[in-house]
Amino acid sequence: MDSISQNSSQDPTPLRRSQRRGREARVGARKSNYGNSQQPPLHHRRIPAYNLLDDEALTKLEVQADWILHKIGIEFRGDEEALNLFREAGAKVQGACVRFDPGHVRTLCASAPNVFKLHGRDPQNTVTLGGDHIVLMPGYGSPFVTDLDRGRRYATLQDFENFVKLSQLSPWLHHSGGTVCEPMDVPVNKRHLDMVYSHLCHSTKPFMGGVTSVERAQDSIEMARLVFGTVFMENNAVIQANINVNSPLVFDDTMSGVLRTYAAANQCVAVSPAIFGGAMGPVSQAAVIAQTLAEGMVGIALAQLVRKGCPVIFGSFHSTMNLKSGALTFGTPEANLSTMALSQLGRRLGVPVRSGGGQVTSSNAADGQAMQDSAAAMWSTLMSGTNQVWHAAGWLEGGLTMSYEKFAMDLDHCGMMLKMLQGVTVDEETLGRDAYLETGPGQNFLSTAHTLRNFATANYQSELPDLSLIHI
Repeated sequence: MDSISQNSSQDPTPLRRSQRRGREARVGARKSNYGNSQQPPLHHRRIPAYNLLDDEALTKLEVQADWILHKIGIEFRGDEEALNLFREAGAKVQGACVRFDPGHVRTLCASAPNVFKLHGRDPQNTVTLGGDHIVLMPGYGSPFVTDLDRGRRYATLQDFENFVKLSQLSPWLHHSGGTVCEPMDVPVNKRHLDMVYSHLCHSTKPFMGGVTSVERAQDSIEMARLVFGTVFMENNAVIQANINVNSPLVFDDTMSGVLRTYAAANQCVAVSPAIFGGAMGPVSQAAVIAQTLAEGMVGIALAQLVRKGCPVIFGSFHSTMNLKSGALTFGTPEANLSTMALSQLGRRLGVPVRSGGGQVTSSNAADGQAMQDSAAAMWSTLMSGTNQVWHAAGWLEGGLTMSYEKFAMDLDHCGMMLKMLQGVTVDEETLGRDAYLETGPGQNFLSTAHTLRNFATANYQSELPDLSLIHI
């Protein structure tokens, strides 16, 4: 091994590197491909999104959302500025409750861009949100981490930095996330500063800022300005905010204040209602879908009232729950169907969509249940045509824990799914006529010129399974 390492350091030529065997050669190849942090080619879909519902059903859901906002209304608690903005825009404001005539909120959302760029520190890692583009990012918000060596424990800043670095290294994640895990060893009043610094220092991909107070949101924006420049950020989004609605139908002053702060700075606002059927909304999925649309549209409308043209994302975080025990469930067929419907509604609204799925699970270990839940949720998410996928790697225990092992397993699955989204290319090269002419009946194709040209890229190459153990 020492002699191999010594030769490796003395021989930089690509030809001789490619001839080496074993783990070192594979690591070298990966560094050659991904070590420069260039945007991987698999960042948009080439297959159509699956349209679950017809126009009649979609219209019924939109009418229901309008009914909720007209008859029930939505509350903005403790935020007089938000109430004044809606009042001036023609909404009916009574106390903290805001009601809208049918169609009014959709009209207010019309100035939001349907496609925009979210810039990375390295321009090659800038992503596009909207259209057929897809952006994957790691899990969000877990106070615990786990690995096989140390088990489950409170997350630290070191864990946070580790996951940011892993996200930067992976070709399958396009975004370094936000609060990938909560660094519990850092005081709350300065935790956001360390997290934003870690994103800016250890990653060149887009990232999310603090959202737990208006002051922390402003700190995050100011830190980004130190790197990107005030003039650049006046016209370009570089940082993203996660705005969770306090479902059902409530924005507290923290969330609406943070939303207004990011919108005023022309930075990306992702409005994500979090509804579990039977708890924060009716038990039926149609009602959850319509309520999500109603809450999301109002947040988007507020962003447009603060700054017309502010880049926004229509998000959701929804699932079913076990109504016997109250436990949250993930990867269920009902939630997956809702993901598909909400992506359709987001496209009709004319804004990029953040999925309610990702590789989510309620399992407390990276086991069969975890991967079944995650695979089901991720499949429906990507087939729905969503533009941004949160929780694409590492999620366990309903989001309480980030797992190092599951992070690696999820990344591998992300690569597989992104490859699937590229569809099937049918052209002269992929039809391989020269291979048939070179071999003929009864011969294998292992050494044909066509195989030698394409073997490295024809199929997704998983880094996890040890296929040498398979005997045929």
